Amino acid sequence: MSRAMQWQSCLPWGSWARLPRSLAGSRGTRGVSVRAAAVPGELGSVPLGCVRYQGGSQQNSAQPGSSRHGQSQLRNVASSGAIKKHQKSLSAWFSHQPNEERQFGPSFSLDAVHVDPVIRESSLEEILKPSPDLTIQNQLQQPSRRVISLHSLFDVDACGRQVKNVVLYGTVGTGKSTLIKKMVVDWCHGRLPHFDLVIPFSCEDLSHSHAHVSLRRLITKKYQHLRDVVPVLEASNLRVLFILNGLERLNLDFRLAGTELCCDPNEPVPPSAIVVNLLRKYLLPEASIIVTTRPSAVRRIPGKYVGRYAEICGFSDTNLQKLYFQMRLSQPGCTGEESQDRSTAEQENLVEMLSRNLERHNQITAACFLPSYCWLVCTTLHFLYFTRTVPPSQTLTGIYTSFLRLNFSGEVLDSTDPTHISMMKYVAKTVGKLAYEGVMSRKTCFSEEDLQQCFEVEMKTESELNLLEVFRSDVFRFFLSPCVQPGKEHTFVFTIPAMQEYLAALYVVLGEKKTLAQRVGQELSEVIGKVSEDVTVVVNIISKVLPLRFLPVLFNLLKIFPRYFSRLSGKDKDAIAHTMAEELFKEEDYYNDDVLDQINSSILGVEGPMRHPDEAPDDEVFELFPIFMGGILSRRNRAILEQLGCSIKNLAAFEIAKAMKKTVIRKGRKGLPPSELMDYLFFLHEFQNERFTAEAVRSLRAVNLSSVKMTPLKCSVLASVMSTTCHEVEELNLTSCNLDSGSLRTLFPVLLRCKALHLQLNSLGSDACKEIRDLLLHDKCVVSSLRLANNPVGEQGARYLAEALAGNRSLTQLSLLHTALGDPGAEAIARHLAENQHLRELNLGYNSLTDAAALRVVEVAKRHETLDKVHLYFNDISEDGKRALDSLRMDRDGVRALVFLTAGTDVSDYWSHILNVVQRNLPFWDRERVRQHLALLLQDLESSRSQTANPWRKAKFLRVESEVKKMLGKLQDGTL
Repeated sequence: MSRAMQWQSCLPWGSWARLPRSLAGSRGTRGVSVRAAAVPGELGSVPLGCVRYQGGSQQNSAQPGSSRHGQSQLRNVASSGAIKKHQKSLSAWFSHQPNEERQFGPSFSLDAVHVDPVIRESSLEEILKPSPDLTIQNQLQQPSRRVISLHSLFDVDACGRQVKNVVLYGTVGTGKSTLIKKMVVDWCHGRLPHFDLVIPFSCEDLSHSHAHVSLRRLITKKYQHLRDVVPVLEASNLRVLFILNGLERLNLDFRLAGTELCCDPNEPVPPSAIVVNLLRKYLLPEASIIVTTRPSAVRRIPGKYVGRYAEICGFSDTNLQKLYFQMRLSQPGCTGEESQDRSTAEQENLVEMLSRNLERHNQITAACFLPSYCWLVCTTLHFLYFTRTVPPSQTLTGIYTSFLRLNFSGEVLDSTDPTHISMMKYVAKTVGKLAYEGVMSRKTCFSEEDLQQCFEVEMKTESELNLLEVFRSDVFRFFLSPCVQPGKEHTFVFTIPAMQEYLAALYVVLGEKKTLAQRVGQELSEVIGKVSEDVTVVVNIISKVLPLRFLPVLFNLLKIFPRYFSRLSGKDKDAIAHTMAEELFKEEDYYNDDVLDQINSSILGVEGPMRHPDEAPDDEVFELFPIFMGGILSRRNRAILEQLGCSIKNLAAFEIAKAMKKTVIRKGRKGLPPSELMDYLFFLHEFQNERFTAEAVRSLRAVNLSSVKMTPLKCSVLASVMSTTCHEVEELNLTSCNLDSGSLRTLFPVLLRCKALHLQLNSLGSDACKEIRDLLLHDKCVVSSLRLANNPVGEQGARYLAEALAGNRSLTQLSLLHTALGDPGAEAIARHLAENQHLRELNLGYNSLTDAAALRVVEVAKRHETLDKVHLYFNDISEDGKRALDSLRMDRDGVRALVFLTAGTDVSDYWSHILNVVQRNLPFWDRERVRQHLALLLQDLESSRSQTANPWRKAKFLRVESEVKKMLGKLQDGTL
């Protein structure tokens, strides 16, 4: 019976809701040990279930005691130091973290951050029998299987027999490889005393070796320190443990006709024969063996050779998830902040928000049952919160691409299949299609019918059916999980929402989105192209002997079709570029949060009351889809995808970028809302194409990011993207963006090139003013207009800004409206104002200035060469001070002070400007104080109106009075 038919017997065909039992949902944690380490270097998977107690087990009484001769040999081996050197070498190797772990955050040792996943005993019968529907409810109702610790895997079985062979299995992402690494490190540090010697082997390495080799040579070739130990492995009583990681990579044949018996460690045989005879117990029968594999390959080892089956169930309890996040996110130095107190508070806040979201049993709880996704969550949070600079290696697309490399690392889906299709390529073709259709139809929940349409419709051969069953067994749960929303228990969603958009982007960029005619045309073109070349060569030779001159012409015509088709296929690149541009600038998504805030909300949740189940959901948003498309085209990500079997040629990337350039840049020139502009800048950062980015940025003369929460990451993205050019920016609006001194340091190169700089409403204090001082004193600074309104600048900040005024040569307008200067701050400004030669307008309104400070500023302004306007409204200026300021004349004193809505017996030319300033800033000002000032302005208007007999002026006064009264009325009613 074929393997596909065997799978059908235990997994009903067409039912996507019936999958292997090892699912997130078994909530028990009994017997789970928590240690110090869980890092997804090679994020594997290992669940433990029930044991089949037969071959591979030995009675305790059968285990021979140690003879004196054996003890002597053991002492000699130990004294030689060979095993200690071996331990040191293994510890250094297995403690080494992959590049991704160091690239996307601080590197943690395996002993520093590790939480053991749940391991449960299993049996072959349980592995093979059909599972209940894949829903959260059924997972919770599953009978609890015995939890077993990693160090108890070789304990005696229920019949009292010593277990020698253990099969540790689990789906992709549950932690197999990481658990094995931790096991080896534990042995190296003396925490696995049951074994005197541990010898790990990678089945992937063994699968690439085709030459015959002996077990002795195989060990000494990989572990040279064991040269003196290997000859006495059989004679001594060393308790040896062989670790065979990734058995699915090997094609094992346990038939005697397929693999001959071998009991001699010195006899050269194929590597697969060594593995088979070790498991048969013909070779080193006293040795213990632990095998890790995916569920689909469990049956490659006959049950009689297995003493215990164990399944890794991941973090099937939210307490384990919380513990992992707390350990990972609370590590010292995680934030990279200079201030330890600030970084600790931010870390604690992150852990608390994440913990609350997990307690809501949100979709993230179902996702984080996989330890690998816990790593992805922590890595994404580190990227969002603790990134101070963004080198090219740090992109969101890069995180997801590297995450897939960590989990799939170029593995083929089924080593027994002749096509040897890579797991990631298969996922891109199938799951990518499902993801893309979901994005196009704007849905995230998929029914069984949707899955059948994407996976089963085009099934034609036995090989395709076999591949599908392996995928369902080993990989399906990594990408799709049951929905936790009430009423949708029998639908599936992507385990991590952003993964849907990533796979949809990969599906499009790989060119898998083709019509039937395009697929047939491509295959026909390749066949005709190959045949025509061979036939043309033969015909050219024959034509030299025979008069068949017309034949070369005929076969040359055949070459026209491939050339014509290649031109048509170039249209595919245009279609990809068009899709990217259209999705990037969808007008219905213009006023959503930017994508970085959306990702943050998907992980940490949204604070506030939960949505009622009957309430209509918001429309799904897929703004990451085009950004991922651009990120996948970057050279770095294409190189990683090449390792995963998903090849994107340089020429294809070049043609897509070329086709996309005109559309994207043209649409980018339009006035985009701030959040959409942030998405556009993030897209350019993810694209990692410096020439393309430079051309796009040069078209941006004004950058409006007001009200976008500019986290350190967003500041770094803005600085990185803008650094591709040196052009001057006409205006940069960063109003109400949560900026601080660190943000200004990051943006310093960008701020230098901005003519108009809006920094209002950012809580910028004296530290930030120090950065602004350095900015204004820089010899390349071109800032001509600087607005700092509604920031707590204070007296010390005013001193820094005064120093900047003294040395700056570009600034013409400075607004310090409502910045808590007080008289000392104004005095500091006045002292240095005389040294400035370019300032034209100075706004010191609403700063609690008294007569002395106001008059002092005006006196200096009168002597200033260029300063002609000083704003002093909403200050504590008396009637005497008002009269003194009213006496100023532009033609005589060279400066105009804007204090009240009147100018002597006439209405001020700037009355509307002053009232507009009040109306714009009212949400941020003290309403009672504003009411008092408006009342004073109204009294002043009425007094000035009574002093003039000019009817035209009286009419003007009445008009302004009505505006002030209207504003006062709305203020009292709370409608303003």
